[in-house]
Amino acid sequence: QVQLVESGGGLVQAGGSLRLSCATSERTFVKYAMGWFRRAPGKEREFVAAITWTAGNTYYADSVKDRFTISRDYARNMVFLQMNSLKPADTAVYYCAATQWVGISALRNQERYGYWGQGTQVTVSS
Repeated sequence: QVQLVESGGGLVQAGGSLRLSCATSERTFVKYAMGWFRRAPGKEREFVAAITWTAGNTYYADSVKDRFTISRDYARNMVFLQMNSLKPADTAVYYCAATQWVGISALRNQERYGYWGQGTQVTVSS
């Protein structure tokens, strides 16, 4: 059973920072690429960032590029999303997800992810 547990969400002022964490089982961590997605109020869930299982490649949505950084810690079996220069438009529920697919097109596609966490709320005030 693949389990993903997010944490680190909260309320922050515009311009501030948050770091989201996603805890996984070791089996998941070794075999899967990991992604972060978000769902803003009244909108569809969208891709935010992804990292390959080797951590050799990272991908970002244009809206978060140069502000967000995805990383993974093999020693702790965790994936992180460092979010800087936050904007009110970043307000959403953020989800961690795992996939065995490879390639940039697949990693940006939420339909390619078979396992999801419960989500963590991020609220950015203006």
